[in-house]
Amino acid sequence: MDLALLSRVQHFPVRHHSPRTTAVLLKWLERVKPAVVLVEGPCDATALVDVLCDKQTRPPVAILGYRTDGTPSSSLWPFAAYSPEYQALKWARANGARAEFIDIPVGVSLAVDRHVPGPGVETEATEGSEPVPDEAIPLTEAFARSQGFRSFEEFWEASFEAPDWSPEQFRPVLTAWADVVNAGPRLAYHRQRDAFMARKVLEVVAGGVAPEKVAVVAGAAHTAAFLAGDVDPKEEAKLPAAGPCAVTVIPYSFPRLAEQLGYGAGNRAPHFYQKAHEANCDFRRATLEVLLDFASHLRMRGFSASLSDVLEAYRLAVTLSDLREKSAPGLDELREATVATLCRGDATHVDSFLWKSVIGHEVGQVASRIGQNSLQAEFWREVGERRLPRTDSPETFTLRLNNPVEVGSSVFLHRLRVAGIPYASLSGTGSSRKQGAEAEAGGYAALTRVREAWQAQWTPSTDVALVEKIVLGDSLEGVTTRVLQERLTQAKTTAEAADVLLESVITGCSQTVAQALKACDALAATDADLPSLASAARALSGLMAYGTSRAHSDVGDEAVAALGEKTFGRALLRVREASACAPEGVPPVLEALRTLHEVALSQPRADKEGWLAEARGLMGSHAVHPSTSGLATGLLYLARELPEADVALEVGRRLSAAVEPSDAAAYLEGFLQVNALVLVKSRDVVKALDDFLTSVEPERFRQTLPVLRRALGALGATERRYLMENVMGVRQLKDKGRAVKAVLEEKDKATLKDLSADLGKALDDLDDLL
Repeated sequence: MDLALLSRVQHFPVRHHSPRTTAVLLKWLERVKPAVVLVEGPCDATALVDVLCDKQTRPPVAILGYRTDGTPSSSLWPFAAYSPEYQALKWARANGARAEFIDIPVGVSLAVDRHVPGPGVETEATEGSEPVPDEAIPLTEAFARSQGFRSFEEFWEASFEAPDWSPEQFRPVLTAWADVVNAGPRLAYHRQRDAFMARKVLEVVAGGVAPEKVAVVAGAAHTAAFLAGDVDPKEEAKLPAAGPCAVTVIPYSFPRLAEQLGYGAGNRAPHFYQKAHEANCDFRRATLEVLLDFASHLRMRGFSASLSDVLEAYRLAVTLSDLREKSAPGLDELREATVATLCRGDATHVDSFLWKSVIGHEVGQVASRIGQNSLQAEFWREVGERRLPRTDSPETFTLRLNNPVEVGSSVFLHRLRVAGIPYASLSGTGSSRKQGAEAEAGGYAALTRVREAWQAQWTPSTDVALVEKIVLGDSLEGVTTRVLQERLTQAKTTAEAADVLLESVITGCSQTVAQALKACDALAATDADLPSLASAARALSGLMAYGTSRAHSDVGDEAVAALGEKTFGRALLRVREASACAPEGVPPVLEALRTLHEVALSQPRADKEGWLAEARGLMGSHAVHPSTSGLATGLLYLARELPEADVALEVGRRLSAAVEPSDAAAYLEGFLQVNALVLVKSRDVVKALDDFLTSVEPERFRQTLPVLRRALGALGATERRYLMENVMGVRQLKDKGRAVKAVLEEKDKATLKDLSADLGKALDDLDDLL
């Protein structure tokens, strides 16, 4: 490799997404007039240059590289309108020059280990799906602070963005800065890229293009290495083999650009820099335009923000930049001036909503010539026809599931959820009673809803997932079906198969409905786990109640009902055995028993008498865990299958002195889990409880206390009030209580009278003092 020849090539160091770099670069290209423009970017994306430069393409956009062997791996190379690489490509197309990318291919980039240090490197690189920035961020931050700046971004704005540089001034200054950053050891990954790009440049020269007619637009760190001859050709051989991959162009957004902070990676406020770019890097004008936007946002929310306030804020921003010896205001001056004037010293509004307008919500557009895969086309068609959010900012909406159109929207969103395509998340049921509670997105809860509240937001990750998931199917229904089939194959219990069944119904995947029904039947025949069988019984009961019309299943409701009856019967056979469990296994068994009780009472085709017989057996058994006996007693009482007198008799028997206090406390814990309010309102039940507590010896009471506290800790304020009233009634303390209350009231009156006199004297003394 002739490194001397490499130095004769025209190099321009850039910082990604920098308006000033772009402005100076365009002036430089007009002077150099290169025949070939070589840009840092994956070389196998060169075929997409025409798409990037198409008139229909509107940045921000990104090159997406992804694996095609089913392995979830991808990487993005984003471009804003003010990205120097993007403008270099556009200049080449407009001026008849050849344009190519020269960085390592996508397949290599996805396979390379970016965390392997180079010689002397001790720190690890930042993790992420984006290409790792070339420069060491801690070093840049330390340098910025040494120069009196609060962050590297402020240093960059003041030193590079705001001044009106010429190409002759800007190139050596930026290269010198890169030399400073490169003084420390670099990651092996970047040194390997240096070698690869250097070879690609020299191949162009070897093809007959004069070095002076070749323009290389690359990151400042790479350019500094090229000019210094600090390139080792042997490093390229250390790159791994390329994996199977593909490359395309997708829309990107300003919020994603703002996330890529750090030198060489992104900037804090893409919309602000877009305005600066459109104003030919006049940062004073960009500051004024953003302040006008701020004032408009404030007025929309009912705040006072006049034009004179805007002008005052602008003058303050300019004054601050002058005091700090900056050429023009930056984001720090913009923020401080906004807080001081438009927000009257309160930064809350800036942080809550104003700063979002500096970042921006713009989403780019890709020329139609690139084409979309079938999943992308279906997604955007559905979003458009259903009028769902398509911006990179969260929007909430509610679906009322009482008409086919909104049910179709729900099916679409649930398909995206199950397929793992990030776009919308369920934020609630749309009911005010459950606001703030985290709702279960799918399963039985989704089947029973009549309304759904969603929060949706398109991000580049949405399109990334749509591109990657194409290996699973060419439609969203096909992809969801494939995902559910894989889950069904891995299902080991009836509950897991039933969950797939419910998701198949919610997502309208009729093919997996029939498969899941067969899997439920097969697994239930050998499933000895009561919680699993109970969960499956509830799922099938829900389908029996709400039908399978949403999935358009061909199996019919009768097949679901028959399997539901069979599964419920199988669950009843496991009740006694499962209830004779160790203490650590009690919670899931109690939940299963409650589930079976609910199904028995709500589903006409369930074996209600069979369940009641099992519940009575649990109530009278001493071979099962006492908590299950207590729960069964409470359930039978609430179902009006057990008179109150019998309940009191059973509770008294279970809490008698002949029973181990720990067993009695466990029984009480299960008993109170059902409906504590109804139970503590029973005088006979409370009497049995009171007798038990007063009869336990002190030492045994201390041993039993943890279980008792857990059992009684579930009582709310209302339940405790009824409990105390009945305790007082049982002990005939009400009359004594009234007498004590009367004595206390007379004593309180005397105390208040004395306190009033003291307070009056204190106020008189305060008047004299003032």
